[in-house]
Amino acid sequence: MTTYIFVLLFIIIALLLMLLYRKPSFDISALREDNARLRERLAERLGALSQNAIELKNISSDIANFKNILMGNKQARGTFGEKQLEDIVADIMPPESYEFQCVLETGVRPDCIIRLPYPPGDMIIDSKFPLESYNRLCEDKNDGMAKKQFELDVRKHIDAIADKYIIPGRTAESAMMFIASESIFETLHREFPGAIEYAARRKVFIVSPSTLWATLNTIRAVLSDIKIKRVADKIKKELDYLLTDLSRLSERAGKVQQHFAQASNDIEQLQTSVNKITPRAEKLRNMDFGEE
Repeated sequence: MTTYIFVLLFIIIALLLMLLYRKPSFDISALREDNARLRERLAERLGALSQNAIELKNISSDIANFKNILMGNKQARGTFGEKQLEDIVADIMPPESYEFQCVLETGVRPDCIIRLPYPPGDMIIDSKFPLESYNRLCEDKNDGMAKKQFELDVRKHIDAIADKYIIPGRTAESAMMFIASESIFETLHREFPGAIEYAARRKVFIVSPSTLWATLNTIRAVLSDIKIKRVADKIKKELDYLLTDLSRLSERAGKVQQHFAQASNDIEQLQTSVNKITPRAEKLRNMDFGEE
């Protein structure tokens, strides 16, 4: 495509040169002005086309690099899948709810762990995929042996995920196999339903970028509900404590009120006694006892 652009540029320049060097049939000054404006516009168009050619070349280079990633060595493809998985998870899930390349108690290192309370337990996501078999299948989709080998490799990978990443009492009862390509995911579901059913029996969910996005959003909503429930439980517990304390306070306030009532009654009785004693004391003071 870049070659076509340069051929087109050459043709345009040749036509413009023919127009410039053609004998004038009218006023030369007007022609010079027109030629000057034409050269300016031509320079602008050539600059734009050159920039487009550079951008096209960069895009072609990016496409070639992407093809090398998908069709090249296994390590490069694995890195590409892991990076895409990390970007999706980090974009959706809270930071405290996931971890990458964490070593489990069994010594295995999954690509991603979604931290969930038990039950169900931590959910493991694996980003690897037997792409070599898929590439051989793409070379000849009518090759029966290539189809059988591809499905066999997919089943082997499903078994590996189920055996390594589904740990009773430690992880969730299921795991996820992430396929970084939507087209491969669609091909697998359309042409290999047996592999999909086998994955379901082994409790391995096959996900693509779009389905993983939807699944993680659902998990995030569940985590939010769990967090809200935990906070609600804490609030309820604190309210129970508060009501208990208020009951005790009311009971103690009642006892204090009884003490005040008793003290008030005692004071009234004391006042009554004082009121009785005072007149008698006045009588005794006013009595004439005579002196001997």
